[in-house]
Amino acid sequence: MKVLIKQLKQTGLLLCLLFAIHSGFSQSGSDLRINEVLVENDSNYVDDFGQRSAWIEIFNTAYNDVNMAGIYLTNDPTNPTKYWIPKGNPITVIPPRNYLVFFADNKTTRGILHLNFDLETSNYIAIYDANGHTLIDEIRFTNMNPDVSFGRLTDGSDEFGVLDKTTPKAANYTGAVVAAGEEFVKMDKYGFGMAFIAMSVVFAALMLLYLVFKNTRRLYTIDLKKMFTKEKILIDINEIHDISGEVNAAIAMALYLYHSELHDNEETVLTIKKVARNYSPWSSKIYGLNEPPR
Repeated sequence: MKVLIKQLKQTGLLLCLLFAIHSGFSQSGSDLRINEVLVENDSNYVDDFGQRSAWIEIFNTAYNDVNMAGIYLTNDPTNPTKYWIPKGNPITVIPPRNYLVFFADNKTTRGILHLNFDLETSNYIAIYDANGHTLIDEIRFTNMNPDVSFGRLTDGSDEFGVLDKTTPKAANYTGAVVAAGEEFVKMDKYGFGMAFIAMSVVFAALMLLYLVFKNTRRLYTIDLKKMFTKEKILIDINEIHDISGEVNAAIAMALYLYHSELHDNEETVLTIKKVARNYSPWSSKIYGLNEPPR
């Protein structure tokens, strides 16, 4: 029983720890990537004011929301805290596997997404964490033709290059996408791999169920009355040593003396001798006179 309770406590502690770790990472900016950059915007993407300027696309590689509020963007390696993204606006929250575009136009009065620098004299962009010291991501690029962007060949990958098309708020790869099932068929033409994976999953599930039911069975064998009642102290009669003859004789003698020295119940009788005189002699003067000599 104690072992089972200990296992349940350890499992609960592990789940709480995993939940805390997951919650911490869900609010982290370590999953952000600079995905695409356009320096010279002549006839490309426009902002909410209908203006064309350089823009930077940030990609969230995680499968949870990431809030960029409090994070820094910069185009200067010596000044990592050049632009601080304000807090309190839901526009800074990037959904899973999604994008957010910032405009490098040096016009912060137009909103949060408009940075306080441009890319006319810089070929460097970086993202720093909220502490202003931890580098999350950075890229360096060369001079490019107007309306030609530079970025990752596929979203979130480590391969950079000049992209065939500008794709703000969209996937960088614009070619035909091969389905995962088709790729698997190419690698496993006869289905042996699929069969092995399926059997492995089934046996793993059965093993997990066995462990669960094995531990659950112990819960039904718990005697609750025994758990909440105090243990009785049992004395083993065999462990009691025999009393010696001297001790028995002393006990018998003490009992004999006790009974033999007891007295019978005696009645207390008070005898009062009546005075023959009818008067009270306490004040008589004759008892105070001396008798005459004879």
